Amino acid sequence: MPKFKGSLKDAQGKPVSLTATFESVREAREVWRNKGFVVVDIKEVQGGFDFEKFSVSMTNVSVKDLALFSRQLATLVNAGVSMVRGLGVMTDQCSNAKLKVTLQQVLNDVQEGTSFSDSLRKHPKVFDRLYCAMVQAGETGGVLDDVLSRLATLLEDAARLANQIKSAMTYPVVVTTIAVAIFLAMCIFIIPVFDGVFKSLGGELPAFTQILVNISNFLRGPTFFTLPATAVAAVVSFKYINSTPSGKLFFDKVFLKVPLFGELIQKTAVARFSRTFGSLSRAGVPILSSLEITSETAGNLVISNAIDEARESVKEGGQIAPAMEKTEVFPVMAIQMISIGEETGELDKMLMKVADFYENEVEEAVKALTSLMEPLMILVLGGMVGGIIVGMYLPIFSIMEQIK
Repeated sequence: MPKFKGSLKDAQGKPVSLTATFESVREAREVWRNKGFVVVDIKEVQGGFDFEKFSVSMTNVSVKDLALFSRQLATLVNAGVSMVRGLGVMTDQCSNAKLKVTLQQVLNDVQEGTSFSDSLRKHPKVFDRLYCAMVQAGETGGVLDDVLSRLATLLEDAARLANQIKSAMTYPVVVTTIAVAIFLAMCIFIIPVFDGVFKSLGGELPAFTQILVNISNFLRGPTFFTLPATAVAAVVSFKYINSTPSGKLFFDKVFLKVPLFGELIQKTAVARFSRTFGSLSRAGVPILSSLEITSETAGNLVISNAIDEARESVKEGGQIAPAMEKTEVFPVMAIQMISIGEETGELDKMLMKVADFYENEVEEAVKALTSLMEPLMILVLGGMVGGIIVGMYLPIFSIMEQIK
């Protein structure tokens, strides 16, 4: 909780300086006025290590947190609870430190007369443009509870899809980590022991075994430390290049062409585009604004640029489906379904069906990818360990043949 220093005057007009912690400047002013002071000036005290502020800065607001907040606030609004009281309830029971502080600031703004959507816009790191635009549309149309429920559903679907993809990637990452750890352990600790035994027996090592010994010597030597340095440099370089528009565009194009994963990335992006665009359209957000917001949340710059091209075409009087077709980025089926939605005047419903279809496609692709990766990773792990074992025993067979 922030600390404030107040320049005040008591009942006799004498200057008084007080320092205390409050949720906001407004609360500080009210408390001191209620105690009979005349408030001259209030400033937030800076300096010193504030553990609470540090913990808030280190906390992230997850999609699940936002979905839960949206669902619960929708229930309160639907029950006729005022926005001020509803936000007060949500602030009190919020378990996420960063979201709790943000909601308190939103509540203070709403109490001072700012609209709910404008209050949310002051916190872009928590509430993105999509969220704020839908809330504003809900306020304008008098259907805020319905829009909040749709936002909750949208966020829940996004979280579910992200979790499925993360779950699919967890297994190969874990197996790869174990395989690398076993390989390093055998090269650093076991192969040198066998190498010493082979040298004492004399004779020439088989080529495969000699390769393993050379790898072991490299890993145990000072030059090994160049690998972590190279890896760190590669990661830093990738992040820097990916932070530039041209670099991100290049990598996003590459990602879309990666076998197996490229198609999965495209379907995920199309599902996100359809769900977001459909939700905005259903909430009453104008098409051009919806396309602009959807472009920002696409997640892939190639898809984002395609949406921008479609937006420019629509801006000039064209339809969405033909404009999307010209970009050659969106699947034919998605374009056809959107075209039907435009013709029938039910674009939002058709976009939701497109989203449902491609989310199911992503789920099936993730399952298929997981089924393919499991035996493949086991084969790789077995091949690495088996290769080392064979390499260590080859000299023994050679020595036995020489003895015979």
